[in-house]
Amino acid sequence: MFGDLYLPTTGSAPYPVVVLIHGGGWSQNRTLDHVGPLAASLAEAGVAVWNIEYRRVNGVGGWPMTLTDVDDAVRSLATVVNLRSGNRLDLQRVHLAGHSAGGQLAAWVAGRQSTETPPNAVRIRSVTLMAGVLDLVFAVNNGRDGYVRKLLGGRPDDVPDRYRMASPIAHLPVGVRISALHGDRDTVVAPAQSRRYVAAAQRAGLSADLQILDGTGHGEFADANSPAWAAARKTILANVTELR
Repeated sequence: MFGDLYLPTTGSAPYPVVVLIHGGGWSQNRTLDHVGPLAASLAEAGVAVWNIEYRRVNGVGGWPMTLTDVDDAVRSLATVVNLRSGNRLDLQRVHLAGHSAGGQLAAWVAGRQSTETPPNAVRIRSVTLMAGVLDLVFAVNNGRDGYVRKLLGGRPDDVPDRYRMASPIAHLPVGVRISALHGDRDTVVAPAQSRRYVAAAQRAGLSADLQILDGTGHGEFADANSPAWAAARKTILANVTELR
């Protein structure tokens, strides 16, 4: 696990932090460089960005390392990352954002860390999920299941405990604002993923909203010049501003 830390050139410390988690099917065909322009565009708005890398499938990742790497990356804000920044990070104003597989990882970490006792030194205030894979059992049972099976090492009937532990919909974040965005033309991750997750969060009495973007597919969220990223960026920065 490692990452690139972007510090803003405007504003004054301590800075709120956005942890940015790239997608790519949990596999090695994408790296943190894929969302580097997104990180830079957020830093330009006055927030620190921790753009992280994690071990992935087809390498030395997969279950459980891929998930625990991201968990460790968020926790590292309180230690080596803040030290590296010159103690300029506001650890009580941390926001997660992830695209596709990165959305699964962001939601999973938010759910895991929000219910810890005693509380983690890093306080997660919001999670922004862009075309996230949020119900892993539903993903396998409704089509494009190859990536999920590779991540967890089998189907739900083969490794049920892994699916229970890894599926974000089974671990909703408490006290964390949930903002989901999904394109209505996404043929990679079904919009039903975001709809099901947000509906479950709302039934649980949690703060959750969903934006369905007209004419938008899957990959547009990772394009810094796209309307999809503009909508996601606006959402992330609104959460940063409103949750102090």
